[in-house]
Amino acid sequence: MSAVELEKNWLAIYTKSRAEKKVEERLIKEGIEAYCPTYTTVKQWSDRKKKVILPLIPSYVFVKVDIKERQKVLMSQGVLNYVYWQGKPAIIRDKEIAILQNQLTNRVIPEGKVGDFIQIKDGVFKGLEGTIKEIQTNKTIITLESLGITIHLSSL
Repeated sequence: MSAVELEKNWLAIYTKSRAEKKVEERLIKEGIEAYCPTYTTVKQWSDRKKKVILPLIPSYVFVKVDIKERQKVLMSQGVLNYVYWQGKPAIIRDKEIAILQNQLTNRVIPEGKVGDFIQIKDGVFKGLEGTIKEIQTNKTIITLESLGITIHLSSL
């Protein structure tokens, strides 16, 4: 095999719904480098609040494999297929994975008070503008009107 075929690249895989973290664990146990970007949020039920870790991109996990390891990934429980681009598995650059990993671990909570219109200066949503909805001890809740979503930025 040529050096190009043995070169490891980051690829995106599509998983069964809500199986992202389990797929990541299984692949790592099988000796495959895997990454499932996650974020922490607080979910509220009628009787309690609980901090939960959710996948940032539902149904997707990233794997760094060479051409020989690709079939092994597909055989893992919970993996449905690779994400394709122009008929081939989509290759994600190392730099893009590093940026994603860095942005999720080095978040800066925007400063301001409830009702302020702010621009997010760091993280996955860098550059987007929103309104501070709520400020708590360890997190700020911001509504991003352009995306129609509310995000929870944690300082933890």
